Amino acid sequence: MKILTLHVDYINFKPLKKALKSVSDLSEQEKKEQKVSEALVVLTAVEKGDSVQASVSELVKNVKDVASQVKAKNIVLYPYAHLSSNLASPNIAVEILEKAEKELSKDFKVTKAPFGYYKEFELKVKGHPLSELSRSFGSLATIKEEKKSRQIEKSEDYDPKKLLNEISKSKLDSSKLKDNDHRILGQQMDLFSFSEVAPGMVFWHNNGLIIRNELVEFWRELQRNRGYKEISTPQIMDAKLWKISGHWEKYKENIFLSNYENKDFAVKPMNCPGGMVVYRSSPKSYKELPLRVAELGIVHRQELSGVLGGLFRVVQFTQDDAHIFCTEDQLEEEIKGIIELDDAIYSKFDFEYSLELSTRPEKRIGTDKQWTAAEKILEKVLKKSKMKFKVNKGDGAFYGPKIDFHLKDSLGRTWQCGTIQLDFSMPERFELEYVDKDNKKKRPVMLHRTLYGSLERFIGILLEHTNGRLPAWLAPVQIRVLSFTDRNVKYAKKTIKKLAESIPGLRIDADFRAVPVNSKIREAELMRIPFVILIGDKEQEKNTLAVRHEGKVKYDVKADGFIKEIKELIEERK
Repeated sequence: MKILTLHVDYINFKPLKKALKSVSDLSEQEKKEQKVSEALVVLTAVEKGDSVQASVSELVKNVKDVASQVKAKNIVLYPYAHLSSNLASPNIAVEILEKAEKELSKDFKVTKAPFGYYKEFELKVKGHPLSELSRSFGSLATIKEEKKSRQIEKSEDYDPKKLLNEISKSKLDSSKLKDNDHRILGQQMDLFSFSEVAPGMVFWHNNGLIIRNELVEFWRELQRNRGYKEISTPQIMDAKLWKISGHWEKYKENIFLSNYENKDFAVKPMNCPGGMVVYRSSPKSYKELPLRVAELGIVHRQELSGVLGGLFRVVQFTQDDAHIFCTEDQLEEEIKGIIELDDAIYSKFDFEYSLELSTRPEKRIGTDKQWTAAEKILEKVLKKSKMKFKVNKGDGAFYGPKIDFHLKDSLGRTWQCGTIQLDFSMPERFELEYVDKDNKKKRPVMLHRTLYGSLERFIGILLEHTNGRLPAWLAPVQIRVLSFTDRNVKYAKKTIKKLAESIPGLRIDADFRAVPVNSKIREAELMRIPFVILIGDKEQEKNTLAVRHEGKVKYDVKADGFIKEIKELIEERK
């Protein structure tokens, strides 16, 4: 069985029509739209080999485990076949869900969405770390059988043709996607792809990597100007680190584990513990504080294949973390500086964003005194900065309250990207120290911070926000030169040389094919190239350029003036 638990502000769902002829008709009441607020939604897929008794027991145990951590009192059992391609018979699935509903109803208010019906649903997932968790479990007999079958290798397991067929890239079904969906844009602009050899992990193509690298360089420049240092920590580290930090208890089900010389190792699901190790590597003085340490850390989290979605929900992603170690007296100024950094990035791309102040959850570490102090500090900075914000009670991280930045995308959806988390507890758990003016050892306070959040998700949001029409500094190809005829190629090459020499690093290419110029323009449009230079007989005679930008063509453009304009757009990131 596979489940995905979603802690939501609300879920609305409405049955549309039967997906299975064998299921019973719904009553008039059951046909109506239902809304459940403040719930734990459990998307379920019952698989072949799942025994009724064992599956009910595991499902109930896992739902109770997550519900207790997020303090959910309402449960929505929602059949969701998309989580698996190895589904059990409908009769088995219905029996498991009905018995699970009966068991869970002893402790929760349970709503069960109808089985075997196509349904429309809308939900708003909370932004805390436990709001989205995927789990997989089965009967002991099934697990043993699968393990046994994997151990029996056949010669055909090494047949390259068979293996290549199994891992061949699946084609994107774009029939239900909007034209500006980032997955469609990714194909059209040759930015990235996905493959079955690494589910939920991005294969960046050259064009996509250019966008990614430019965003990273912008990120680095902003931080260099604000005194940040950059580090990089290992991908795989001893599981003890996550036990010390407190993540192990809450995230173990979603961590990729390995064993080396009889020790448990984890593929890092977050960057914090690595930052603690770096801090502890040498003695620290008060003169070094605030110490701002940033990391573009690649992290992995186990997700079910059925919930993966382009760049928005992946297994591997890059988190632009920073950990700021400081004194309590320095906190306000540091938080204010992070807010300014976030605003610098979001305003650069004309993003609308809103702020949420998330306070102490029921299950947390640290003292009430620490939590009260931390919450007051975050609230004070927001009010001093005259920032509008909403209080999200009980939705903080388990180690501290936080300020979350929610970006609005082109469809009006909101995505939590940036975050500021104030943490008194982790410095204690890792016994971080610095030597103060009085030569005594003291404990620093720590801020966790992201700007982009997930770099992959941010790129997806940005592509849809701009419909792929990125500003010149960010575009994979900034200028393309087109020739009308073969006799214009020489002048076109001369133009390219002049532009490239005048603007170091300019991403410029050419299309000199013997095809109609309208066809060349359409292809450049599909690639969302911001500036297209058209070279014909008139341009050659006048020693000028015809420049196409945002669908309009400007004629008699002098090369020197155009170079000045482009150079300014790129250098100043306009």
